[in-house]
Amino acid sequence: MGEIEQTQLPGMGVRFDFNTDDGMRIGVVHHRSGRREVFVCTAGDPDSAIVTLDLTDDEVHNLVDVLGGSQIVENMARLQRVEGLAIDWISVAPGTPYGGRTIGDARIRTRTGVSVVAVIRGDTPHPAPGPEFGIEPDDVLVVVGTATGIAMVTDILQSG
Repeated sequence: MGEIEQTQLPGMGVRFDFNTDDGMRIGVVHHRSGRREVFVCTAGDPDSAIVTLDLTDDEVHNLVDVLGGSQIVENMARLQRVEGLAIDWISVAPGTPYGGRTIGDARIRTRTGVSVVAVIRGDTPHPAPGPEFGIEPDDVLVVVGTATGIAMVTDILQSG
């Protein structure tokens, strides 16, 4: 997956863009006013748009639907409605006793019945990490289990 660049546009908003495999650059400017502008240009000249689209809120939602975003949200909502199942994102605080140690060292699944289904480190997701995956402060663990088990994971990461 290509890297998304984020550029602050003082007084205007934020620009997000990335290069495609075929040499184009796609970007979105989130204006402070709430307006969104989508643009396409060549990777060699990221300031000269070939196409620019100003999108309304409804058009943004339609584009997200077409690209499959609403399906992901719908699937997550369906999972969250399963009786007894909880999903959470747990931030690993600095000073955790498991900083620099592995998921296996914490014995999260064994002690709580909760599964770590992904670790997000900075902007990089690490799906389905194994027990050998190292835990670092500021990681975010995506976990699935019971609400009680997830509370126990939070406690384990804080106090051991």
